[in-house]
Amino acid sequence: MRFQFTFVPVFCLVMLVAGCAGVPRTTLEPVPETVPGAHRVDMLVVTTRAPSKVPGEVFSGRRGGKVSFDNVVVSVPPDNVRRPGEVIYPPQNPGDPAKQFVVQKIRPLALKGAIAWYDRVAGPKKRVLIFVHGFNNTYEDAVLRFAQISTDMPVDAAPVLFTWPSGGSVFDYLYDRDSANYSRDALEEMIEQISASRNVSEITLLAHSMGGWLAMEAVRQMAIRHQGKLPRKLANIVLASPDIDVDVFRTQLDQIGDASKRITIFTATDDIALDVSRRLAGGDQRLGAIDIRNPAIRQALVQHGITAIDLSDANSNDGLNHINFADSPRMVLAIGQRLAAGDDISGQRPGFGETVGATALGAAQGVGSAIGAGVTAPIAVVDPAARQRLRQQFFNSREAFAGSLRTASGR
Repeated sequence: MRFQFTFVPVFCLVMLVAGCAGVPRTTLEPVPETVPGAHRVDMLVVTTRAPSKVPGEVFSGRRGGKVSFDNVVVSVPPDNVRRPGEVIYPPQNPGDPAKQFVVQKIRPLALKGAIAWYDRVAGPKKRVLIFVHGFNNTYEDAVLRFAQISTDMPVDAAPVLFTWPSGGSVFDYLYDRDSANYSRDALEEMIEQISASRNVSEITLLAHSMGGWLAMEAVRQMAIRHQGKLPRKLANIVLASPDIDVDVFRTQLDQIGDASKRITIFTATDDIALDVSRRLAGGDQRLGAIDIRNPAIRQALVQHGITAIDLSDANSNDGLNHINFADSPRMVLAIGQRLAAGDDISGQRPGFGETVGATALGAAQGVGSAIGAGVTAPIAVVDPAARQRLRQQFFNSREAFAGSLRTASGR
């Protein structure tokens, strides 16, 4: 089934998508010092990009001949300097840690060193958060955005970034698609390595836009190799605005079986970037832009036990409603609180009476409703039992969410 969007000339839309990612490329020269109140993000970066000889770029948008590992430490400016969801890029080298995101350390690692990083960082946490970025992302943009997500999402998990060879240009869409395919084996192997670590008990795979395609392809391959099974440690697969053909997604689900219950999708029917992608793909519907209020779509999601959360009309700083999962303060807080509580995003499916502006469907127990209430108002809860469940969910969350519920419901 296809959906029609308001016509906008494709060229104009393509120009808008240029805002989907930042344009910085050469400001990753390390600044050893930091400032009081700054946040320190110690991440492992795994990439299939080719190294760059340009100072401050580190890796280019070209494809590398091997998988590279780096331990990258990012200093995020103090809370009084920026709002949650915001990435402040250094305009030049050296960056100012009091005002901007700056890299403190970039240390290349061999595979053994990467595994040792799990022992050192993931060991005390026992949890790993893997982030796979989307189309039109430079290496720098991927590193600093993930540092923002890791800081703003209150999850005690070791951050692992998988960055693939995006050309970092709005005109590189087809190149990026091929680069995502090129990186499937490397991502699959990385997930297998992390799953094999005795110091890791739970993995969340968070993928954005075209990175959702890459993530699902890697997961699909893994399931095929293991006779339809995925590692138990891979507890959550979160697809934010996934740039995946819906028919292709259906075939991917056929391979992963019951593991589809681990999937959460954030969608938005007003995602302009995915509208461009749809046009470039010959008009085929993108998964991240489906209307989950459609009964047929809703039934298909429920059948597979998938959680789908509609973020339509949620504000996003990029103007395209394409990255609101990361730059919406309430969004990152809600996801982080759920994961920090030690709960899988999957669980018992809520009743259909829980229509909460941002509609949660599929296998969600609380996370969809809580995020929806935090992002969108007013809330229309037409089922008394559903209203009571929402209140209990918010009681277990922070007072801010409880206040949002009382305000929106008029109670």
